[in-house]
Order: sequence, then C-alpha cells, then structure tokens
Amino acid sequence: MSAGTLAPARPVTPAAVTAAVVTAAAAVDPGRLVDGLIAAGFGPFTGVPCSFLGPVISHLEDHHPELYTIAANEGEAVAIAAGARLAGRRPVVILQNSGLGNTVNPLTSLCHTLRLPVLLLVTWRGEPGRPDEPQHELMGRITPELLTSMEIRHEPLPTDEELLAQRLRVAAEHMADTGLPFAFVVPKGAVAPYRGAKAAPAPAGGLMLRAEAIGEVVRAVGERSLLVATTGKTARELERDWDRPENLYVVGSMGCASSVALGVALHAPDRRVVVLDGDGAALMRLEALATIGRLAPGNLLHVLLDNEAYESTGGQPTGSGRLDFAGVAAACGYRATADVDDAASLRAALRTAAGAAGPALVRVRIAAGSDPNLGRPALTPPLSAARFQEAITA
Repeated sequence: MSAGTLAPARPVTPAAVTAAVVTAAAAVDPGRLVDGLIAAGFGPFTGVPCSFLGPVISHLEDHHPELYTIAANEGEAVAIAAGARLAGRRPVVILQNSGLGNTVNPLTSLCHTLRLPVLLLVTWRGEPGRPDEPQHELMGRITPELLTSMEIRHEPLPTDEELLAQRLRVAAEHMADTGLPFAFVVPKGAVAPYRGAKAAPAPAGGLMLRAEAIGEVVRAVGERSLLVATTGKTARELERDWDRPENLYVVGSMGCASSVALGVALHAPDRRVVVLDGDGAALMRLEALATIGRLAPGNLLHVLLDNEAYESTGGQPTGSGRLDFAGVAAACGYRATADVDDAASLRAALRTAAGAAGPALVRVRIAAGSDPNLGRPALTPPLSAARFQEAITA
C-alpha cells in the first residue's frame, strides 16, 4: 500500500503484525521514535506506562517534559488527548493493551462521536506465541479485534525510521480524512532500551522498602485477617514472604483491589479485611475511595503503599507526591486515616486502626526499589482465588 492510500479499519492478525515487525529493523531507538513523531507534527503525549514503552516515556521526561502528561488511567489519557485535539494539537496516547478496556468509552463515545482523532501507541502484552503473565492472555488474543471493533485503524509500529516516517504520514492523512483515531501496535522488543541521561531516583533516607512495610502489616493484623494485594510487586512480595490461604493475589485489573476488598468486607462482616494497595493503582480507580467511604464497612483497612512510581514498568512517576490521600479518604467518609513514613509510625497507626471501627486508610510512604530477583507468583490466579474463597468460610 502506498503512503497516500487509505484503507478502512481492518483486523491485523498476530502473524501479520509479527511478520511486519520482524522484516524491519530489530528495534527503534526511543529518542528517534519521539523525534519522528514530533517531526511529523504529533504531540503532546499522555498516558499510563507499560514496560514496552517505558523507554519512550523516559526520553520524554528527560528531553521533552513539557510534552508529557502523567494520566491516572488510560481513559483519562484519551480524554486529555481529546481536549488537546480541540486545542489544535495532534496528541499521542501511550498505553498498555490491558488498559484498552479503560479507553473503550472515551474512544467510542467521545472521540468517535465528536470526530476527535488521536494517535494511540498500544503495546501488545500477551501476544499469541509470546509467553507472558496470565492476566495478559485474553487481552493479548483480542487486542487487534478490539481495535477493529472500535473502528480504529491499526498496524504494527515500524522499527525502521524511513518506514516510520511514511506510516506516520499515512496515519495523519487517515485521521484528517476520517476524524477517527489511528493506532500503532507495539510488540515486545519493538522499542530499544533507553540509554539517555535519566538517573535512578535518589535513595529516600529512612523510608522502608515495600517488603518491609508489608511485613509490618501482616504481623500487626493477625492470622485470621483476609489480605487482598494489588497487582504487581505488592502481590509478588506478599506471596514470597507471607503466603497463606487468607491472601488473595490480584493480578492485572489494576486499581480494582480495593473494590474487591470492599466486596469481601461487605459480605464477610465477621472477618477483618485488609487491602494492600499502591499509589498508581489507587490513582487509577480513585472513585473506589468514595464508595468505600459511603458504604463504610467497619471491618475494612486500606493500606496504601506509596513510592510515587510505577515500579513494575520501570519506575515512571505516578504523580502521587502532592496528593493528600489521607485527606481524600477522610473527605470520602473513611472514619480513620493516617499518613506515615517509618516503621514505628506504621505500627502505631495499625494499632489505632485495630481499635476503631473502619473503614480506615493508612498511607505508607515507602522507598522505590525491590529485590531484582523477585520472582513471579507461583500460585496460579484461579488457585489463589479458590483457596481464598475456602479461607473466608473456614
């Protein structure tokens, strides 16, 4: 197809995407990708990190911070981009394909309805034929079909610079002619590692690591408490160090752990329920605090482990640093809140929460970082859920 030829939205099979990527260069340098997008008239950028596109975000943070906006979830990113389009820009939304579900409403009822085309960079976790985590398996299979169902034309991200420039022209023409979004699908390895000047965050003196904070919580809440751990390293560290039937390891569904814990707390009122949440996850579903506060289950403790980073995807910032989580929770109706940054204060806050009716929120400011050899969960998600169900009624 020539650079100026347009085609209707169409499915892209896994084999077709893989073949197209393999025949091009091995990987595109993240700086050259960003430069190519800007040269083609695209920007600003917004979204939620994925490790596949982490190098792109790192380059933006170092070289074009004014062009990158951190979004709490992918749907918000699409809406921000729609606003930028209204202001005359050609915005780019960066997201993991697991977050496509969060974008369905704004892509179909905002961008499609108002004809506000945005460019999507959608990673392809769970691509058929490439082993990945279980939470990516279903979305990996249906990513191309989901984009097609939303009438979003899509194709693999070119890793050759000349081809990239050509396909960006095609994308721009398609968006101008149809008023609809255009997506580049980004398989694993399509973007090279970032080798720029981005420095590791400075050590936060005195702050606990996440694993230490988890240990303090587990020791304080007692053996019969039910623990629901958010996706990512929180669940992995809880399983590694404190595995027991009363633990539920939420995988995927980022931001949903506190709502899962709420459902358990409401329908197992004789058990104490503790959710181990993260700052990125809490921001993604901040509305959960409002529902928890409104329903006010007395047996729910919400522990929010805040390192101000999406650590599982490379340490990109979450934007939580200036947010008063305890103040938000109190405004939502939580009956007790605390904001702590050391082990002694955490233990004191947990004792206070144990002696009062909930819901309670304890925000724990922790240092970024974890064991580089931290493994993946050994227990499969269905077995984790079945074991937890049995433990509730034990």
